[in-house]
Amino acid sequence: MKKQKRLNKQRIIRKYRVSNAVKEHSTRPRLCVFRSAKHIYAQLICDVERKTLASASTMDKEFKALGKYGGNVEAAAIIGEMVAKRALAAGVTQAAFDRGGSKYHGRVKALAEAARAGGLDLGAAAVVEEAKPVKAEPKQKKAKSK
Repeated sequence: MKKQKRLNKQRIIRKYRVSNAVKEHSTRPRLCVFRSAKHIYAQLICDVERKTLASASTMDKEFKALGKYGGNVEAAAIIGEMVAKRALAAGVTQAAFDRGGSKYHGRVKALAEAARAGGLDLGAAAVVEEAKPVKAEPKQKKAKSK
């Protein structure tokens, strides 16, 4: 139990660090993502007006009508498309991506990529460069000094 409490506390600290950085350095509304074991939620928040401009989650009637499970990458991609469509209907074309305390991986990444594909500008996508293998040079023998 101690380990779970420590991990949860670290996640909360990470969440505030990421969210505050997005709030401070961006004039765009933020696309805030929360994921649980069974569901994923996304909302577009304007920090200036303190209003939610658009939202979508796996708890929505529109998603439940599809009969899909809400805790996988496929569901996250559907929610990303839904929130992008609703944001464009609300007149928002640009947003800052707030991943909360989650890593940009798996469901969170799928949601962001689907939102980008749906027409929402979240900034440049992260480009991962492949590491090039470095050849180790042979060690040179040291000259003996007398």
